[in-house]
Amino acid sequence: MSSRQYWLMKSEPYAYSIDDLESDGQIHWSGVRNYEARNIMRDKMKVGDRAFFYHSNVKPPAIVGEMEVCTEPYADPLQFDPDSKYFDEKSSESNPRWQLIDVKFIRKFDNPVTRDALKEGESLLEMQLFKRNRLSITEVTEEEYQKILKMAGEGE
Repeated sequence: MSSRQYWLMKSEPYAYSIDDLESDGQIHWSGVRNYEARNIMRDKMKVGDRAFFYHSNVKPPAIVGEMEVCTEPYADPLQFDPDSKYFDEKSSESNPRWQLIDVKFIRKFDNPVTRDALKEGESLLEMQLFKRNRLSITEVTEEEYQKILKMAGEGE
């Protein structure tokens, strides 16, 4: 069994889409202001982990591609910028409240996997996505990850 971990990371495509990531190549996954999601980035995500890019708050919501964690966690610079909507006056550079990681584009799926398609197979109903729907980052098991890759036409 590999030491690589797997994740699902949500973004609203009008804010930042898989096409944006493909164009940019690599980005800071910034602006997360949920402590549980921050803790996942800070304490659990490692360089080399893979993540699904999930377009949320659209019809239909779907897993649209894959990316890879490519940095260790570090302070989200937006928390220090008073002009940013992610500014946090209680955070300081000596004691930052918000962490992030960088991700790099791996691939965009020709066949996105919709939320409804995920629900069709009983084997995926236990995904954290369905239990922790409001969380922007959720863990995905290796078995779930491989099944979803096959659904997207990307598996072995």
